[in-house]
Amino acid sequence: MLHKIDFYIIKKFLGTFFYAIALIISISIVFDISEKVDDFMSKDVSVKTIIFDYYINFIPYFANLFSGLFTFIAVIYFTSKLAYNTEIIAILSSGVSYNRLMRPYIVGASVIVLFSYLLGNYVIPPANKKRVEFTNMYIGTRKVGAERNIHRQIEPGVFVYIDSYNASTDVGYKFTIEKFEERKLVSKLSSDYIKWDREKKKWTIHEYSIRTIDGYTEKITRGTEIDTVLNMVPGDYQVVANIVETMALPALNDAIANLKLRGVNTINYEIEKHKRRSGPFSAFILTIIGVSLASKKIKGGIGFHLGLGLLLSFSYILFMQVTTVFATSGLLAPSLAMWIPNVLYGGLAFYLYRRAAK
Repeated sequence: MLHKIDFYIIKKFLGTFFYAIALIISISIVFDISEKVDDFMSKDVSVKTIIFDYYINFIPYFANLFSGLFTFIAVIYFTSKLAYNTEIIAILSSGVSYNRLMRPYIVGASVIVLFSYLLGNYVIPPANKKRVEFTNMYIGTRKVGAERNIHRQIEPGVFVYIDSYNASTDVGYKFTIEKFEERKLVSKLSSDYIKWDREKKKWTIHEYSIRTIDGYTEKITRGTEIDTVLNMVPGDYQVVANIVETMALPALNDAIANLKLRGVNTINYEIEKHKRRSGPFSAFILTIIGVSLASKKIKGGIGFHLGLGLLLSFSYILFMQVTTVFATSGLLAPSLAMWIPNVLYGGLAFYLYRRAAK
């Protein structure tokens, strides 16, 4: 059961957390505006569009992205104040154990974890769609104009090969499609190039030959042009910046399964998926570390606690970025890379907690 002192700590915890978010986001918006003001002015973007299409969606995205950092700062700040007002000593002197003292902190962290998980996986991705579209339209889009040596499976047993693909003209050169049944090649189509017809929403294959294999019998058919429907669209060969951030968890899982079927690299998608899982959980770890560090009076006061807290927070973020690079380069599995910081800092949290409890 939670008592009056528990609600007092939870109120202080969550109140400081949301205050820290509001303060840091305000500063971030000022810096973001100063960085992008030239883009806004050069593209003649209206103030209404900037506010409602970009910054309204920027705020929840940024808040959730660094929720672990805000949690840590909040715990360090208000727990340090409790300690230096001798409130922690009074609570422990009344017969409350250190383990019992942690209960309201864990409850507060659970609220943050739950909201962060739901927001990050189901609420923020759809909102991010407008923010990403605004960024790609007015600040700059990054698409792959030409992709080479494409080898993909578009359906079970159906493989396509494209020597080079130009996304600006929707043309793929040296196109081949092979169909296998029971691991045996039954047909192969080769063509000079394939082009997407934007009106018919179909692919047009030019200068082609079809080789059909039936046991020991082969048949070759040639033609100059043929329309066909394939399980692929030009968007499959265009990489838009931050598109993965616009996908809710079910859509993200479907995208990963679909891309794996076609033999496309899914590293960035899997990194995003596991980051959404490990990120909210870090609030528990950082809360325990924060309480363990700030619940004692030490020389240097609140300033020392905040400085140490910021140092640990940024070291955690830096370590997360390092493991992300390892996952991107293929040195670590995405799931392992995203959870290594939590495991290591979880060990640090356990050590500091046991030490503080003594």
